[in-house]
Amino acid sequence: MSIASAVLTGLIAGFTPVAAALSPAFRRPRAARWVRVVPDVNSVDIGVPFKVDFIDEVQDGWIESRALRSVWLSTEDAVEFKAWSGVCTHLGCSVSFDTEKDRFHCPCHHGLFDKQSGEVLGGPPPRGLDPLPVKVENDEVFVQYVTFRVGTERREPL
Repeated sequence: MSIASAVLTGLIAGFTPVAAALSPAFRRPRAARWVRVVPDVNSVDIGVPFKVDFIDEVQDGWIESRALRSVWLSTEDAVEFKAWSGVCTHLGCSVSFDTEKDRFHCPCHHGLFDKQSGEVLGGPPPRGLDPLPVKVENDEVFVQYVTFRVGTERREPL
């Protein structure tokens, strides 16, 4: 009896770390969700990036919570829009727009990003701002928000 229980205990104890190591490979990706960020394209300033905050519902295991998310949008004609995550790719601080210097700026470690492309101009960020899919329907602007891993050169959705 003791050998059988020892083998069973060993199998159970060995299964837990293996299951934990393999679980990310079987994680289902979060369903794409479009968020309305601008109710009327005629209300935006042309040529000046603007920040939009919204509440996102987050599920972590059995826990449901809400998180404040930010996106930066820019347009030259109120028809075509560009959107970027409001999170710095270095360590995840919030990015602001410096109107005097005409570029995005992360105040934590002074990361600088281009106004038109979101690419890194200076500082420690390993990649440019993360672009987000954007669409316009019935004069409303929608962004498909995605959270990306920070601190890496590779753009990796979480």
